[in-house]
Amino acid sequence: MASTAGDLKARARQALERHRDRLVTLSHAIHARPELAFEERFAVDQLTEVLSASGMAVERGICQLETAFSARFGDGPLVVALCAEYDALPEVGHACGHNIIGASSVGAALALAEVADELGVTVDVLGTPAEEGGGGKVLMLERGAFDDAHLAMMVHPWPNDRLSAACLAVSHFAVEFIGKEAHASAAPHEGINAADAMVVAQVALGLLRQQLPPGDQVHGFVTEGGQAANIIPARVRGRFMCRAPVVRDLERLEPRVRRCFEAGALATGARVSFETLSPVYSHMEPDWDLLAAYRANAEALGRRFDDDDRGVALPTLSTDMANVSLQVPTIHPLIGIEAGGAVNHQPEFASACTTPSADGALLDGALALAWTAIDAATDPHLRSRLLERSGRRPQ
Repeated sequence: MASTAGDLKARARQALERHRDRLVTLSHAIHARPELAFEERFAVDQLTEVLSASGMAVERGICQLETAFSARFGDGPLVVALCAEYDALPEVGHACGHNIIGASSVGAALALAEVADELGVTVDVLGTPAEEGGGGKVLMLERGAFDDAHLAMMVHPWPNDRLSAACLAVSHFAVEFIGKEAHASAAPHEGINAADAMVVAQVALGLLRQQLPPGDQVHGFVTEGGQAANIIPARVRGRFMCRAPVVRDLERLEPRVRRCFEAGALATGARVSFETLSPVYSHMEPDWDLLAAYRANAEALGRRFDDDDRGVALPTLSTDMANVSLQVPTIHPLIGIEAGGAVNHQPEFASACTTPSADGALLDGALALAWTAIDAATDPHLRSRLLERSGRRPQ
């Protein structure tokens, strides 16, 4: 007699429970050793060790990225991609909870391993580096990592549970002004002040914001502003981001922003140059059938989506998972942790990412993802629709 979805979910839950302590230890270990984009060697070691020990076939360094990996098991026709993130932020470490993301995707895979054969699925844990501005998933998407995926999933820590977010398209770029040094007292007129060029540009950006359409955003910071107070700054650098609701809006916004920097160069006589730091992140289009299944499963675990039900405005963020969503049915729900009023990218949020609440979110997220995959595999209409689609990019 074939197992019901309920039976399969119960077995997946039992399997996850057996790995509970190991998953929490994994999350805490990654949290304690934060690594920046494309440098996540310790995190990859930790994640792949758990996956290998569970009998999964692990391939590291995929897609020409040292800290990307794939861990697969099962041979069913429906391919479930579980995305693991594990990069941290400068200075504030894991203030976006990527330690939880990586461990929860591994946990979902361990739960599904118990029932994969009966589900007729192949599970692929994709280790995706450099979400924080490096565009790891975009590069992996372009290089074929998602080619055979029929659905892609992950959960992201947040101060409360939300089904989705207003995911903005974003570009990342660096700006450099080159001027000319001079003695700031004896011969300032002999210099070209690159710092003044940056100030002019930032004033222009402040004025530009008054005329930006709703949803467009610009932010950044100066990474190098001079060497000494008595030397006219000859080189000034900064990193900036443009965001807009969709890529076509971003394509209109970024030239306007760059002209602000060109104005700084024109006003001061400095030279300006730009460097693209990452592939463009797109807007997101979640798969609503998968998201409905996720909601039901998360609510069965005690999660609540009160803000969604009340119509509270969606939080805004950007992620390279958005690019995946335009080619593969995807969900990226936000899973709540108790953060004491802190929000993502604050040190206090980083501290909250190894608390009992965070550990509970890790396990709830893993199980909700696993149960959603079970629903996708056992619901005839949903399975059929997913199998009709391929992650392959149009040629």
